[in-house]
Amino acid sequence: MTVETINQISATERARRHREVDFARGNVRHEGGILSEEIEQLNARYIAGEIDSDALTGAILASQTVQLP
Repeated sequence: MTVETINQISATERARRHREVDFARGNVRHEGGILSEEIEQLNARYIAGEIDSDALTGAILASQTVQLP
């Protein structure tokens, strides 16, 4: 899988991404789940601007920790 790299993002964008990940994490916990270390590492890369949202979504869906119905 190819992951697009983003060189730099603003502090505002980093904060927005952090809120987005926190919201998603809260939804997972509300449903009784927890995110794996693999997913949390992907989230950290997204927040840091290393990958974009499409790459994050693709990597999560390709993860061995995701079970689709």
